[in-house]
Amino acid sequence: MPEFKLKVNNRQVKVDVESDTPLLWVLRDTLGLTGTKYGCGEGICGSCTVHINGKAERSCSIMIKDAAGKSITTIEGLAENPDNPIFRSWIELEVSQCGYCQPGQIMSLAALLKEKPKPTETEINDAMSGILCRCGTYHRIRKAIEKIVEEGK
Repeated sequence: MPEFKLKVNNRQVKVDVESDTPLLWVLRDTLGLTGTKYGCGEGICGSCTVHINGKAERSCSIMIKDAAGKSITTIEGLAENPDNPIFRSWIELEVSQCGYCQPGQIMSLAALLKEKPKPTETEINDAMSGILCRCGTYHRIRKAIEKIVEEGK
C-alpha cells in the first residue's frame, strides 16, 4: 500500500492507504478526526469541508493522492484556538441545532474571513450557499456571520 505524507492541523503525518481513498475517510478513519462529517459523498452538501492550503474544499471529493504534500486544516485544527470569533459567535447566538453541517459552515466561513476580513453580502452568500443545513438554521448562521463581520470592523 502506498504511503502519503500530509500536514494535518500543523502536524506532519504519514498514512498508508490506497491512492484513490477520499481525504474524508483518511481524516475520519485513519487519523480519527471525526469532526469532518460525511453527508453526501459527492461534494454537494458541504459537511465535509476542510481547508487545503487555506482554501475551503470538499474532502469527500479529493483523493489522498491529490492531497499529498498539502497543508490540511480540519474543524479540530480550527478549534485549537478557543478564542476564535466564529466559535464565540456560534455559541453566543446558539446557532447549532443538530450540528451536523456546522463543521462545513464554520470551515467555509473561516476560509472566507481569512481571505476577506470584511466580506460583502454577495461574497458571504457565495461562500456559504453550498453548505446544506438539514435543520434550517440559516437565519441563525447568518446572524452569527453578521455579528462577526460587524465586530471585525
